[in-house]
Parts: sequence; structure tokens; C-alpha cells
Amino acid sequence: MRNCSRTISMLLSRMLERTPSELGYRMPAEWERHEATWLSWPRREGISFPDSFDPVMPALRAMVAALIDCPSGSNCERLCINVCNGAHEAEAMEVLRGLDHSRITFHRIPTNEPWCRDHGPIFLTRKKQPRLAIVDWDYNGWGGKYPPWDLDEVVPTRVGEILDVPVFYPHMILEGGSIDVNGAGTLLTSESCLLNKNRNPTLSREQIEQRLRDYLGVREILWLGDGIEGDDTDGHIDDLTRFVGERRVVTVVEEKRDNPNYHALQENLARLRATKIAGQSLKVFELPMPRRIVRDNLVLPASYANFYIANNCVLLPTFADPMDEPVRERLQKLFPDRKVIGIDCTELIWGLGTLHCLTQQQPGV
Repeated sequence: MRNCSRTISMLLSRMLERTPSELGYRMPAEWERHEATWLSWPRREGISFPDSFDPVMPALRAMVAALIDCPSGSNCERLCINVCNGAHEAEAMEVLRGLDHSRITFHRIPTNEPWCRDHGPIFLTRKKQPRLAIVDWDYNGWGGKYPPWDLDEVVPTRVGEILDVPVFYPHMILEGGSIDVNGAGTLLTSESCLLNKNRNPTLSREQIEQRLRDYLGVREILWLGDGIEGDDTDGHIDDLTRFVGERRVVTVVEEKRDNPNYHALQENLARLRATKIAGQSLKVFELPMPRRIVRDNLVLPASYANFYIANNCVLLPTFADPMDEPVRERLQKLFPDRKVIGIDCTELIWGLGTLHCLTQQQPGV
């Protein structure tokens, strides 16, 4: 048994000397089948929801309820929730009282804040064993803005230990919300975030692109420009543009010319319309921006692009806005095999993120 364990360790060690791309790994598209969705439950003493912790709990409960709702014969997925300790788990259980817990598993992985999209594991898959792997990107609290982040920084490795899968280390700062992939070799990101000097000041654009190719198994990288007003992440792609097919994207646009978002979003739209993937043009679907939300003199980054694609549904953030239902109907046409569910995020957005920011998918293998 000892020799067998030593052999496995040696094989894993040799494997980790090569990049995921060399080993045949890729990051799947979000609409591909999930084994699970991961969340990091918020802490009352955290900084994400100042004076508003209890008001955001209904949105968390609604999100969990939608994710674990699994009609007979449908493609169910599990829900994995990171908590700090038993008291934290009990607090989450109280919020989720009355829901079916049979597909919920709590893991003792402490976090600083709840934004699992950014600090959580980026999962990769391939056809041969081990089929699942994790990339543990470095993390610095969105450019050093919100210390401490010591617990968040090690979450991917902790998940890798629990799942007993290989973990790769690119030694580059990257949040999961800053990238989106089509699962077929193309990645979307933004210059305002990924090229920001508060992330990787010693890496050039070309070096960053090479790490994306090496560690996510992509070939083409599509760059957009600036993010939306109020986005403290410096322009995460999941507030701007999302793949909804291999050659289809939705992108947010602002119709009012005097709105601060107008020119940046028009520039992004123009780039997308000029883009080709494998020689074929992207099909671009526009989503309107909700009305500007200001709270305590702070502009909040409300965006319909921050939806989450689960196995059986698409969770859409809504903002008590006249465009909530038209956007839901538009997305429903793009996802005919999933139910698009609007979840009121008027309180949740006070944390400067919504549903996609809270979730991280574990692909099926």
C-alpha cells in the first residue's frame, strides 16, 4: 500500500510539472453539465454587507431554493457551501430552514467574504483520469482593496484537498469573474481588469495571455475595454458580456447618451461586432442596463449580465426595474431548455455583486 501511494504521488508530481493545457485539460463552458455549485456563505462580521446582512438573506435563500429544485427526471446538481465552523453552518441552516437539504453539503472551509466566483476554484476537465482538476490563481482582494483576504486566497487548494484532485498554480492574480469561456477554446476578458497594474504589475499582456492559454486550455482571447460605473473589480467581464453559446454572446448596453456607461459599453459592443471566432462572426444579443442605483452616494454596479447558468435554470438578478421582465423573456429565448428565474437583488447589490459573483460551478466528469 505504501509503495502504491508513493507511485501515485510521483505520478501527480510529474503531472504538475506540466501545464493543464499540455495535459489535455480545458475550462468547460458554464452551460455544460454541472456536478455541483459551490458557494461561500457570508459572515455577519464580514465587510460585504455593511448594516444590511439580514436584508440580503432572502436573496441567498431564493438562490439556494432555485438551485436545489430538481424536477423528476431532470439533471440535478449538488450544492456545496463553505462555512467557517459549526455556528456558521447553523446560521446558514436557519436561513435555509424548510428547504430540502438532501442535495446540500457544508464544508468547513473558512472564507473572508462570500464571493466564491472570485476566490473559489476554477475547475478543469479532460477525457482521461484524473478527469477533474483545479487551478488556484493568486488572489489579492480585487487589487488590494479589501483586506484581509488570507482565508479566501487558499479556498481552491482546500477544495482540491476535499475532492482529492490535482491543483495547478499559475502564480498570477486572477478572479473568476474576470473571465468567461465558451468551452471550445475562446475566452472573454477586459483590459481594465486583467491588465490593471494592481493585479500583475510585472506581467505583460502577452505573458498574461500565455498563462490563460496554459492553465485554462484556451486558444483565442477576446479583449473588451472598460467596465461599468461602480464596479470595484475594475471591470469584471461577468458584468459586461457573457457567452451563451460557442459563437453567441449577450452584452449589456446603455441607451442614454448622458449615462456614464454609454460610451464604454458602445465601445465594447463595437469590438464584439468586429470579432470572429475561427473565422466566423459572433452573434451578439444586447441586454439593456437597469436604471442607475445609488445608495449612500455610492453608485452600485447593477447588471443583468451577472446571471448564473445552472443545470436546470438560469438565475437572473433583478432590481425592481421596468426592464426586469423584458430581460428575463429575452434570456428565456436564448435558454429554451432551462427556466430563467428572476431573483430580487436590490439588497444584494449593496455588496457590489450579485448571483454570478456568489457562485462557482463544478463541472460533471
